[in-house]
Amino acid sequence: MGLLSDPNRRKALTNLLTRLNTPICIVCYLAAIVWFMGLAFEPFTLRTYMSENAMGSTMVEERFSSGERALSLAKEFDAHKRKAGGMPVEWLVKAMQARGLEVFTQSFSRKLPFPDENKERYMVGGRNVYGILRAARAPRTEALVITAPCSPGNSNNQAVGLLLALAQYFRNQIYWAKDIIFLVNEHDLIGMQAWLEGYHHTNITGMEYSPLQGRAGSIQAALALELSGDVITSLDLILEGLNGQLPNLDLTNLFYAFCQKLGALCTIQGKLQRNDWDTAEGYTHAAQTMMLMVLKQACGRSWGDHGLFLRYHIEAASIRGINSFRHYKTDATTIGRLVFVLHRKLVATHKNPSCRCRCSCITLAFSVSLQPSSPGMLTVLTPVVISHLTGVALYLLPVHLQEMAVEHFPVSETEAVVLTAIAIYTAGLALPHNTQRLLSGEGTEQGWKVLKLTALLYLAVLLGCTALINFSLGFILAVTLVPITASITPHMPKALCALAMVLLSPAFTILYCVFIYQELIEAPVSVGEGWMLFLSVISQGILDHALYGSLVYPLLALFIYPCWLMFWNILFWN
Repeated sequence: MGLLSDPNRRKALTNLLTRLNTPICIVCYLAAIVWFMGLAFEPFTLRTYMSENAMGSTMVEERFSSGERALSLAKEFDAHKRKAGGMPVEWLVKAMQARGLEVFTQSFSRKLPFPDENKERYMVGGRNVYGILRAARAPRTEALVITAPCSPGNSNNQAVGLLLALAQYFRNQIYWAKDIIFLVNEHDLIGMQAWLEGYHHTNITGMEYSPLQGRAGSIQAALALELSGDVITSLDLILEGLNGQLPNLDLTNLFYAFCQKLGALCTIQGKLQRNDWDTAEGYTHAAQTMMLMVLKQACGRSWGDHGLFLRYHIEAASIRGINSFRHYKTDATTIGRLVFVLHRKLVATHKNPSCRCRCSCITLAFSVSLQPSSPGMLTVLTPVVISHLTGVALYLLPVHLQEMAVEHFPVSETEAVVLTAIAIYTAGLALPHNTQRLLSGEGTEQGWKVLKLTALLYLAVLLGCTALINFSLGFILAVTLVPITASITPHMPKALCALAMVLLSPAFTILYCVFIYQELIEAPVSVGEGWMLFLSVISQGILDHALYGSLVYPLLALFIYPCWLMFWNILFWN
């Protein structure tokens, strides 16, 4: 306290921090990256624990033995799906009714803002079928969900067959204390979104759907089944949901505990776990697995039907079958037993708050010596306003101008949206350039310092808030934005610094992530293929925002990009 209260000592401390500002920032930046990468080193990580919800997992008996029946139902479902040219609604209704469920259907339709060329759809319409197994030992105030999407072709037929076999088996048990909903949804996430909005009486995405005629209790947990192919060698638990949300850690612990008990091979991000953590190869494997999850979480999309449940504070995950390890095989009976025991434990537990990641917000210090004559407010405000107006144009115009672009250029609607977004992004590099001269003449030395101070505080708040919502996205943005934004001044070499800023801009960060992701999944691509994937990522990000409410695209367009433009304006300040 004496140090801070003494004016002379306080001034000396301020001068010391000002002089050591750059090395302190460099040390903190490098230390943060080393700390984060240390999370992949097993001795540095906290052991996952088994809470009261996950304790006693081995006390649940696994009696499900209808694996062959599940495969038979899958083949029958596939035949009726081919005959109907889509989801066999009538057959599903009869199959669920035959198993003693209360069966209901829901129709829905959705017009996409522009065609989804990845799945070749624009006008989407379909029906969801769900059956409710009422709890016999409880007042029916809570429910669990098992869902299997009806996918095109031969995909996921085994999941639907297993769902029907589980429904018949569950019907013969008497100890259920929660309602259990068996749901087959059409058109993957769109159908799931329609069902969830109908179940919770909301409409946040403009979906058109019929009201649900049957409801159960408040949904506590959900499992989505994704089983494609006749041979499944391992099971992967998909956790990443919309906007980077993750389920309760207990759900993950239960899954891996039961996999070990049942002898089922389980993977993380499609990779087998290794025990040689003390070797370079073991750490590299762990770091690759961690970075895969970071990239998936950062993109903000839902990597399975479970991801949309998390928005409603419902603990959910997807169980995906993988056929990559030829020396192993997991049959339908084992998978059915796994799903059964998971639901037995979920029925016996209470809902606890999800484990949330906590992070320390990045604080950027910028020491300036303000002179008595402060710059005019408009000198600083003008580049801030114009930068954000450019962000608003980037957010709104690509979709609204697609028809005009299609009329004047030989491109499809999807290409028009993506290319318009890129054009606005590129044009934004010129719009804020020296905008302070519009109203105040030549920029002042004091003006760019105040603008940089404002931009740094703004960036610190953005990264901090982003990390609280989606830690992985906040980390990736901080890694690329912090070095150049903390060091930028108008007195640096313009050409070299401009190149560095462009290479570390949000668009190039997405491009790097595309190539890194392909390397991590062991599917490297050429520069041309990577560029096409980059364009696809942009269109998918805009679609995910319009269809499901993903926040990544509006965050980048309305906040991160304008903030970056403010630093771009500082570089060219005169």
